[in-house]
Amino acid sequence: MRGAVVGALVAVTGTYVANAGTLTIDYNGNLHTVGVYGTTVGQALEMHGVELGADDVVQPAPDAPVEAGSSVVVRTSRPITFELDGQVITVRTTAGTVGEFLASLGPRGDGALATASRSARLDRDPVRFSTVKEINIAVDGSVLEFHTTRSTVRAVFEEAGITLADGDVTSVPLDAAAVDGMVIMVSRDVSSSKTVTEVLPFETTTVEDPELPKGYESIRTAGVPGEAEVTYEVKTVGGAVVERTVVDRKVTREPVDEVVAVGTMDVATAPVDAGSARALGKAMAAERGWGDDEFACLDQLWQKESGWRWNADNPSSEAYGIAQANPGSKMASVGSDWLTNPATQIEWGLGYISGRYGTPCAAWAHSVEIGWY
Repeated sequence: MRGAVVGALVAVTGTYVANAGTLTIDYNGNLHTVGVYGTTVGQALEMHGVELGADDVVQPAPDAPVEAGSSVVVRTSRPITFELDGQVITVRTTAGTVGEFLASLGPRGDGALATASRSARLDRDPVRFSTVKEINIAVDGSVLEFHTTRSTVRAVFEEAGITLADGDVTSVPLDAAAVDGMVIMVSRDVSSSKTVTEVLPFETTTVEDPELPKGYESIRTAGVPGEAEVTYEVKTVGGAVVERTVVDRKVTREPVDEVVAVGTMDVATAPVDAGSARALGKAMAAERGWGDDEFACLDQLWQKESGWRWNADNPSSEAYGIAQANPGSKMASVGSDWLTNPATQIEWGLGYISGRYGTPCAAWAHSVEIGWY
C-alpha cells in the first residue's frame, strides 16, 4: 500500500492545486501540494491515501488542526538490516540517511564510523556501523580506560597496543564483541622464569581550550600505553609460584599521555547587527529562555555551519539553510516557506538543538569535538 502513496499524491496534486486551500506534504523527502480536506492532520493525510503506521513520525501530530498553506512532514518507518558493532541486527527506523540514523542513536552515535557517507541513503547498500565505546582494561596492576570504535576485543587490544603472550588469559574471549562499559582483565602467565612484555600506563593531562564552552571537556589526544620487557626470576614450591623477582626491566615503547581539553570560552554578550538573521536568532533564542551565554554558543555554531545565510547550500549533502538541516525539507515541519524565510529556519534549528542537545552550548561543544552537530 505504501508503495502507491507517492503515486497517489502526485495524481491528486494537479487536481486540487487550483483550490484556495492547499497543503504541502513532505512524504519521505518528496514534496507534494494537495488540497486541504478534513479538520486534523490525520484526516487530511487519510483523504490523500497516506496510511500511518505505529512507528511513523508525523509533524505536526495527527490530531493537530490542519490549516491551509501549512506543511506536514511524514517519515515512514521500515525494517533496515545492518551490522552494528559486529552484530547483524534488524530495526525499524524512520531515518532516511546514514547520518539521520546515527543522530537517532543519541550519544552512542557521536563519533561513530560507518562504511557509507552520512548523506548516503540508509537502504541502498548494506552498511556497517561501529559506535564509540568506553572499554576498561585491567593489566599489569593498572586499569586503562580507552574510547574506541573497534568492534571486537581483539581489535581493541591491537588499537591499544597491548601485547598478549602465549599463556596470557583475558576475562573476555578475544573474538567477542566489544561492548560499551566492558571491563577486561588480563592474567599474565607467570609459570616460569622468562622475559615478558608488560604495560606502562599513560598519564592524563588537561589543557585549556578557549573555543570550548566552560564546563565541557574533549579528548584531544588519546592515551597510548607504553611497553617494557621485564625479566623475572621465579621461585616455585611444589610446582606453585611463591616468589617473582625482577632481574631486568627495559622500556621498549614510551607511553603517550592522554590530553583532555577543558573549555574556557567566555560566553559574553556577542555584538549583533540590528535587523540581521543573527539578531532574529538572538531574539528567538531569548524566547526559549536562552540568554547571552547560550546565544554566544549558538552564534559560533551557525557562523561555522552557514555564516547565518538562509540560502547556504552544502554541495556534498542535502544540508540547507542557517541551521544546515539535512535534508532541508525537514524544516517544512515549521513552515512551507523554509526555503527562503530565516525565521522558519531558525525556529526549526532551535527546536532541533533543544530536542537533540538541550542547549546551544551543548550543541557547540559537540560540534567542536566531533565536527558536526
